[in-house]
Amino acid sequence: MLVEMLREITQIPGISGYEDGVRTKLIEWIEPYANYKVDTIGNLIVELGEGEEKAIFMAHMDEIGLLITSITKNGKLKFRKIGGIDDRLLLGRHVELITEKGKLDGVIGVTPVHLNLERKFETLPWHALEIDIGAESKEEAERMGVKVLDFAVFKKHFSVLNKKYVVTRSLDDRFGVIALVEAIKNLVDHDLDGKYIFAFTVQEEIGLKGAKFLANTYSPKYAIAVDSFACCSFLTGDVKLGKGAVIRAVDNSAVYTPSLARKALEIAQRNNIPIQIGVTGGGTDASVFETKSQTLALSVPIRYLHSETEMLHIRDLEALIKLIEALAFELE
Repeated sequence: MLVEMLREITQIPGISGYEDGVRTKLIEWIEPYANYKVDTIGNLIVELGEGEEKAIFMAHMDEIGLLITSITKNGKLKFRKIGGIDDRLLLGRHVELITEKGKLDGVIGVTPVHLNLERKFETLPWHALEIDIGAESKEEAERMGVKVLDFAVFKKHFSVLNKKYVVTRSLDDRFGVIALVEAIKNLVDHDLDGKYIFAFTVQEEIGLKGAKFLANTYSPKYAIAVDSFACCSFLTGDVKLGKGAVIRAVDNSAVYTPSLARKALEIAQRNNIPIQIGVTGGGTDASVFETKSQTLALSVPIRYLHSETEMLHIRDLEALIKLIEALAFELE
C-alpha cells in the first residue's frame, strides 16, 4: 500500500508555490478520516485532540523544479531554478512542463560530442541552458499553451529495486506527507493528551515559508519536522538505508533540542521501532520554531537526494510512521 501511495503522490508535479495538485490529493486521502483547513499561504492543516498545543508535525508538499521566465524568439524556454538543484543534473534531461492547458514534454539539450571541437566538458550553469519543447518560434510556443510563470519538473520515472527500494523524483518530501497521512488515520479515533497539529507545508524548498507562517499561528511544546535525511557519506556516520527511521539531530539549520532527541530515541527503543540517529546537511521546517518550542526532525535516509533517482527503503518509512504514532501517545 505504501509503495502505491508513493507512486501516486510523487507523480504529481508541485514545485514551491505551485503545490495545489499535491494538496488536492492529500485532501482526498484525509477527508474520510479527519477535518482539515487550508490557511492563507496554502498549508494544509489537520488538528487532532483538544486542549494545549502539545506538538506540531510538519512535512512539506513542494519539490524542486524550474520556473519559466521567458520564451526566446526561436521558441526555446528560459528558466530559473526553484530550490537546490545541482547544475550537473540539468543537461540532457527530459522535463515535464505544466501549463494551464495541460502538460508538455520538453528536453534540456546538450551539444553532441561530435560537434564539441574544443573538447570542453565543464558543467554549464543553469542560466546558459534552455528547454526545447519542439517549437520553432515564440508564437508557436505560445500557441502550444506556454506562458511565463509556468513551471517544469524532471520527467518522473518510478522504480522498485529488489522489492524494497523505491526510487523516484520528489521522495523529498512526499514520503513525509504520506507518513503524516498514515499517522492521522491511525490516531484519529484515539484520545490524545492535548492538541496535535499535522501540517502539510508549502514553499519549504525556498526558505521554509509555510512553516514560518505556522510559527505565527501555533506555539506548541514540541515542533517536529518530518523531512529527508541526505545519506550517505562521512558526514552522516553509520546511518544507512534499511536500518530504520532517523532522528535528524543536527543539520545546517539547527541543533535540534538534545533532550527531545534522547526522548524520541527512548520511545523508539521501548516500542521496538528500528531507529538511527545522525547529522546531515540542509534544513527543515522545525528550525523556525526554535525560539518557542522544543524542536526535532524525523526522517528516513534518502540516497541521491535532490536528483531524479532519490531512493528510500520502504521498511524505514514503515518505522517512521510507527515512531510518529508512538510520539503522539508518549510525549509528556
